Amino acid sequence: MMNDSNVHQMMMVIIQEQDLEPALEALKALDVPALHMVSSGGFLRRRNATLLIGLPDDMEADIVSTLHETCHKRVEYMALPMEGSPLPMPSAMEITVGGATVFTFSVDRFEEL
Repeated sequence: MMNDSNVHQMMMVIIQEQDLEPALEALKALDVPALHMVSSGGFLRRRNATLLIGLPDDMEADIVSTLHETCHKRVEYMALPMEGSPLPMPSAMEITVGGATVFTFSVDRFEEL
């Protein structure tokens, strides 16, 4: 368990739901606790997972490397209506999704009550 003196940063990570279990297991193997919150993407309206991780200074690179290994990019197809078509004929648009979006910011105060 982390104590007050070694948590200096907060990491917020947004990943796809299908990468959640592998990411949490890998973080657990590093002995890094993560708070999981359900979220959804704006463009595709798919379920995502947002992880909040309090981390000491020396763990950021290891966590980013672990997330890079467990959160994969995928190609998906989205049906879009063709402009100017008299019939509603959808065309498939290739979209790359997945990976991890990582934000790291300083923590002014950390306290467990």
